[in-house]
Amino acid sequence: MKILVTGGTGFIGSHTCVELIESGHEVVIVDNLYNSSIEVLDNIEAISGVKPKFYKVDILDRPSLEEVFKENDFDAIIHFAGYKAVGESVSIPLTYYQNNISGSLNIYELMQKYHVDNIVFSSSATVYGDNFEVPFKEEYGQGDTTNPYGTTKKFNEIILTDFARANKDISVVNLRYFNPIGAHPSGLLGEDPEGTPNNLVPYIAKVATGELDHLRVFGDDYDTPDGTGVRDYIHVVDLAKAHLKAVEYATSHKGAEVINVGSGKGYSVLEVLKAYEAACGKKLPYKIYPRREGDIAVCYADTTKAKELLGFEVFRGIEDMCRDSYNYMIRHKK
Repeated sequence: MKILVTGGTGFIGSHTCVELIESGHEVVIVDNLYNSSIEVLDNIEAISGVKPKFYKVDILDRPSLEEVFKENDFDAIIHFAGYKAVGESVSIPLTYYQNNISGSLNIYELMQKYHVDNIVFSSSATVYGDNFEVPFKEEYGQGDTTNPYGTTKKFNEIILTDFARANKDISVVNLRYFNPIGAHPSGLLGEDPEGTPNNLVPYIAKVATGELDHLRVFGDDYDTPDGTGVRDYIHVVDLAKAHLKAVEYATSHKGAEVINVGSGKGYSVLEVLKAYEAACGKKLPYKIYPRREGDIAVCYADTTKAKELLGFEVFRGIEDMCRDSYNYMIRHKK
């Protein structure tokens, strides 16, 4: 298949491109390089042996995005492109709504115009909000989201489900994934955001390499075993493999599906910190800060549906995730 990957030079997108190429698919990447580097293309090639076709295009730029569709006959789309920081979305909500919804609508409208019938959407467990008991199950539906980032994911799911309902040839797989961390075992691909990271493991990684002097732990008074927030972490390579299975599923099933992708196990902030300390071989300083607005106490997945529909299971644990993350950071220390 020829697959358009929006946000394909990003953390999850780049790993997914490797899995797609290694499985024989042709990849075309659209990315504005907002939070990634053009060098990622060389690293994808170093791992897979193939350098994907690349367009530096912002999904809000409708005319340029349409040129990509005109020049390529796509079989499917995997849509990653979007802003993704919970805390930042609370501060600049309009930016998140403009990019994550208006930009996505450009993709869906062009998908319809150029008869691309299959799409996998990068959704998030944040759509559950804090309404439900863990583990979160797809059958719960959507909750009252606690931040604009989560709301943009919720709206996109609704839009795509309505799109599939109105067009019987359309296949949608909304992958609600939890917290992807780690890096490619080669050390060539990983997560190293510009500036101060918004997510836990990239932040710990910068403490481990000395770029930051301590980890900020937001809240130690949650109703959890050690008081810190509990999340479901999944190795990014496992997550990439889930996208491969999802896009192949989409081409043989019509309609819209929602599928959790996680490990099915929750780890607290301090448990992840301990695993990272084991990976880097030293103690890492941390300080407790007030809770962040929009965060919830516990979040982990029921992964039954992913196994039943996609045949997907995770193979890497928290130790693998932290080891591969640290290996990447040491190789790419600034």
